[in-house]
Formats: sequence, C-alpha cells, structure tokens
Amino acid sequence: MNASPSQPRPAEWTETQGLLPSVERDLPAGRHQFHKEQMMAQIHEDLRTDRTPIRPALAPRRRNPFLRRAIVLPAAAFALAGAVVAGVALSGGNGGGGRAALATGPALTTQIGAADAKGAPQLLDRISLAAAHVSGPTPHAGQYIYIASKVAATYPQTIDNKTTVVSQELHSRQVWNSLDGKNGWLIEAGETSDKGMTLSSDTPIDSAYDALVKLPTDPDQLLQRIYRDSDAVRDHEVPRDQAAFVAIGDLLTESYPPADLAAALYKAAAKIPGVVAVDDAVDAVGRHGVAIARQNDAAGERTEWIFDKKTLQFLGERNVVVKKVADSPFKVGTVTFTSAITHRAIVDASKQVPGRAG
Repeated sequence: MNASPSQPRPAEWTETQGLLPSVERDLPAGRHQFHKEQMMAQIHEDLRTDRTPIRPALAPRRRNPFLRRAIVLPAAAFALAGAVVAGVALSGGNGGGGRAALATGPALTTQIGAADAKGAPQLLDRISLAAAHVSGPTPHAGQYIYIASKVAATYPQTIDNKTTVVSQELHSRQVWNSLDGKNGWLIEAGETSDKGMTLSSDTPIDSAYDALVKLPTDPDQLLQRIYRDSDAVRDHEVPRDQAAFVAIGDLLTESYPPADLAAALYKAAAKIPGVVAVDDAVDAVGRHGVAIARQNDAAGERTEWIFDKKTLQFLGERNVVVKKVADSPFKVGTVTFTSAITHRAIVDASKQVPGRAG
C-alpha cells in the first residue's frame, strides 16, 4: 500500500517493493471473501470415492467480479455451474496431468476482532491516502499481471451420511492475466496439474487492467457504477450494500488497479452503510493487521480486507462467521475463506515467474 522505498524494476513489482491494494478479495477473498474460486474434477473424484461434499466453489477465475460465491449463487449450485457461469474455458497444461486432491483438516477458526463503525471512515481515508502514493510500473500491451497467493476454504463434507465441517490445507495459487482479461494461466495446488491450466474467455473479466483504467476515479461516480453493475447480477437474497462491498473487494483482488483508482475504491467503500473497522484480523499466512469489513447478516459472515497496521499495505482477505444462522453447519468463529497475497508483478509473458526468463 505504501510507496516503494526504491524504484521497482519495470518487469516486477513485489509485495516488499510497493503494492497496490489487492480484490479480489474475489476474490477474492474473501474475500472470504471470498473468493474464489474445484469444480468438475473434484466432483468426479468425490463420486469415484463415494463422497458427496457440499462446498463453496472457488472458481479458477471470474469473468465478472460480481459473480462471487457470496453474491450470486448458492454454494452447492455454484460448485456445479462455476465454469459455465464464469464464461471461462479451462484446459489442461502441456502434458496434462490430473489434479491432486487437497488434504483437509479441522475447520479453521479465529478470534473475532472488535468492530468499530465510527473508526471506519478515518481508517479508509488513511488507506486511500497510502494507496494514492503507491508508485509502480505501468503495464504495456502484451504483458501480464502476475499474482501469487496462499488460500484455503472451509466447507461441509458428507461421508457415509455423516457431515462434518472441514478446511482445505493452505495452498499456493498463481494467476497470470492478460491486460484485456481474455487470456490467462492458473496454477493452484489441488486444483490444476503442476503445469497449470489455460484461462480464456471471449468476454474480458471486469477486473482486467484495461477495464480498470476506464473506471471513474470520482468516488461518488464510482460507487454509482458499482451499485449499478452489482445490482444487475446479485442474488436477491444478498443485501444490496453487501454486494457492492464485495464487488469493490473483487475489483482489488488478483488485479492491478492504478493508484488513483485504488484510492477512489477505498473512498467509495467508506460511503457504503454498515462498513466497519476491525481492530485485529489475521491473513492466511498468519500476518496480523487491521481490517475494513462488512457483515452479511443473512449469511452470518463478515467479509474482511486485512491491512498492515503500520504501512496499510494490503495483506489479504477472509470471511469469518460472526453470527449463528439457522441450518448453517458453521459455528461462530469459523473462517470460511482466507487468502494472503504474497507477490504481485508485471511480467512479459503468461507463465513467466517474476525474476526469471519466461
């Protein structure tokens, strides 16, 4: 979030060199959010082993950042429809290779940080100011946005008619997206082969760089646009203000917004009713920070964007159950999605790892 102490190299912009705020969550996480974002291959594997999981799908990539698990579709339906809804074609990497099932363990839980509605505007103003002063290279035609993260999700799993809540092991995720959002590559442990899979779409994703640079940077105009676009796709059970909040998170996750837009997105978030500051939150790799959050009362979950307490650099996002909901298997304190951004850069080709040749 804060300006880089040294001039970043044109082809690379790491977390330690200066970072624009991340969405995405999706989804990112979410945030939580989440996110994000194990679809037919895992379902086939579950059927083969006589397992019937009910889980929130983490789509490999969303064509539209508003098509998020927490906004558009029930989790069980999204697991089956994820790739179709997102309008994304997925194909295996060179040489193929199947997906390896992720190990699961007990549900992730956390201490719930105290929420402060009065402190949210001031914290968002500080985050916006820090974002506005970030200095990074401008991507050029033919380049890709590279983002590496650590993610995990929690879901109910049914085996032999017994349902328990389990969490994935924390795993690595790497995404390359073209500037127009039509092409990309995904490598995610447990979701793709070691070589990854192609991401392609005739319709660009809304968080693609070329789309982001066309958005208004006036916070009021930007928020009107966000409400309009999220209204067009949100599920009627999701409150309008919550959909807008998650949409902003998705525009910041796995993307590379210009500094002026990032600052405007935070100022726009401050205008959404119900947004709070949280005194302590932890990202997927254990980094503590402060958070900007909003609670979806219908789901009993709070979406949190997590920032470093000193630098206000974006760390990650998560979804935390803060209220028990009837018929929900999740207990208060359960983390249903968590993510941590570990590297963000501009590279010259898909599948090129920053600091190496393609």
